Amino acid sequence: MAYKSLLTVATSPEGLLTTVTAAAQVAVGMDAHLDALALGVDRTQVGYSYVGSGAVVIAAAMERAEAEARESEKALSAAIAAQQPALRSSVDSVVTQLGALTDVVASRARYSDLVILPMPYGKGRGVEDEAVTEAALFEGMAPTLIVPPSGMKPGDPKRIVVAWNQSREALVATRRAMPFLRRAEAVQIVVIDPPPHGPERSDPGGLLCQLLVRHGIRAEVVVLARTLPRVSDVLAQHLRDFDAGLLVMGAYGHSRFREAILGGATRDMLESAEIPVLLAH
Repeated sequence: MAYKSLLTVATSPEGLLTTVTAAAQVAVGMDAHLDALALGVDRTQVGYSYVGSGAVVIAAAMERAEAEARESEKALSAAIAAQQPALRSSVDSVVTQLGALTDVVASRARYSDLVILPMPYGKGRGVEDEAVTEAALFEGMAPTLIVPPSGMKPGDPKRIVVAWNQSREALVATRRAMPFLRRAEAVQIVVIDPPPHGPERSDPGGLLCQLLVRHGIRAEVVVLARTLPRVSDVLAQHLRDFDAGLLVMGAYGHSRFREAILGGATRDMLESAEIPVLLAH
């Protein structure tokens, strides 16, 4: 079991090497093909203007978007050229308006086993970066590996934490992470402050652990108390204590018309992630 078709998306030429290096590492390790997409995004939304001026604004914005797409494509090509010769890859570029970005990314993500993206929040990140992440997760229905600025350790993640809260999203994420889980040396199913009257009250995480062990995965359950104000803080501390190389968790969102907005728990983890995070919805 392995990922065979990978996708990475760049919205600017800045900071590409870290994400591309992580994507190339996964691709070579699993004998997969990496598709790299450079996006030029027209961020203008013309509401009203003087007669004729709207067309001028739109034309100028599209020219900027096309220039950004060319710069990102050039940077992607350079980053890929710096990887191992064994990497099989392709580079493409697309210019789109911000309102159509979701459809563009989702159409590519749906036919990928794994999407690999930089953190959508932080210095140098824009609204389009969050939109790309949401498009891959919610509309593209693809598991998405978020790579922090520190990158990904060489080789397969040896120690993996699965954040478990008995939800559908957490189960989907665990299933989508199987190629990583089966290669890991140790997997911890972490349950934080489980409800005393929940369906797994007598054995939180037990059935999931049984499922993973039957797949030959070295898994164990760890139950933690909520000793810090936020669940994400407790989880982040445990990741450091366990020296984890990957976090697997469900992606939660709030529907706003047809737009999916990343929920609080997901956003909290992505804003301060120190290791790669695999999300799925």
